[in-house]
Amino acid sequence: MLNGSGIKIFSGTSHPELAEVIARRIGLPISKAEVTRSGIGETQVRIQESVREDDVYIINTGCGAVNTALMELCIMIHACKIASAKRITAVIPLFPYARQDKKDKSRAPITAKLVANMIQKAGCDHVITMDLHASQIQGFFDVPFGYSLYAEPSAILYIRTHFDLNDVVIVSPDAGGAKRATSIADRLGVDFALFHKERKKANEVSRMVLVGHVKDKVAILVDDMADTCGTLCLASQHLTEAGASKVYAFVTHGILSGNALKSIEESSLEKLIVTNTLPQQENQRRCRKIEVLDIGKVLGEVIRRSHYGESVSKLFHEVPY
Repeated sequence: MLNGSGIKIFSGTSHPELAEVIARRIGLPISKAEVTRSGIGETQVRIQESVREDDVYIINTGCGAVNTALMELCIMIHACKIASAKRITAVIPLFPYARQDKKDKSRAPITAKLVANMIQKAGCDHVITMDLHASQIQGFFDVPFGYSLYAEPSAILYIRTHFDLNDVVIVSPDAGGAKRATSIADRLGVDFALFHKERKKANEVSRMVLVGHVKDKVAILVDDMADTCGTLCLASQHLTEAGASKVYAFVTHGILSGNALKSIEESSLEKLIVTNTLPQQENQRRCRKIEVLDIGKVLGEVIRRSHYGESVSKLFHEVPY
């Protein structure tokens, strides 16, 4: 618990519930800031207490009206910077535009780099995120990136406490997530499988081929984010057809757009376990298969350790108590 000396925690409007969880974890109230919209939609911010020479943490995630959340974050950073804050850290559980991280076609923008530039120019000194979609985004920043945390320790703890490891196989829904899935499988000492998938276009999978054995096993799909959930639902169907006794999915960022909730409800998934990097109350109300893991205590502990200059590396491997 922090004593409140020299530290301020502010919350944007994208996920105030998570900010409250983080603040409770470290024993401080959310500092006062007024965020409003003008008649033409401009974001207006007023920091309502002194931040001079303080260590400031601003919590806002990339969800809902993403562009509004991003501008809110940049304006709050700028407001604290010109109010003489000593250090400003942006806590962005889901980094906005993280999937636009490379020039994958002619004349395509690298929007994640643009977002990094915006956050830096606003006056940010450090960034804390959770499960970056592409780790090279850390290199888009010229300031020290801070910490890109992983939900892997939370996933491992959940699997250990809810399943018999003799029956478990960890499955990656695509080749790109193989490193994440093999890391979890190795730490649990269980088998691993993956899907090779081909896409006709973005968010539309044309074919999936399972590599590995899942017959009579509890298959647990792991991924960093679930958007339309087309891949997860198709993968769960293939796993069931391949003889898996039950299919679960663990996802860090539950975006769940479009018909995702309906697809999950109608799929062969037993549960979709997501973290609360994004608000999930409404999704849980609409879909009985969604379970939420709290990562607020992880982010809170990172803030505490960052403020006191303590090592954060332990949090890459285990969940704080």
